Amino acid sequence: MTVADLDMRLGSAELTEWMAYEKITGPLGRRRHDIQAATISSTVANANRGKGRKFEVRDFLPAYGMERQSPTDMLAAIRGINKAMGGDEHARRDD
Repeated sequence: MTVADLDMRLGSAELTEWMAYEKITGPLGRRRHDIQAATISSTVANANRGKGRKFEVRDFLPAYGMERQSPTDMLAAIRGINKAMGGDEHARRDD
């Protein structure tokens, strides 16, 4: 089926229902690129970690069906992870 065929057959209401379903359950289709990316991310994180806990693939998967975090909350989470892994934060200097 082409995009034009789908456009002719699928109404706005049904498309909206599928979009809501996908937002709750995660991406539709055979390929889940988020799982592939999470697998690579956990491998890289584990290769570069110290003696801390081992990262799991699920640590890098988006939490579907949950509220999105604000940018401030995301930055706080990243700073917490960085600190837990012994990283330093270097403030950006605007000269």
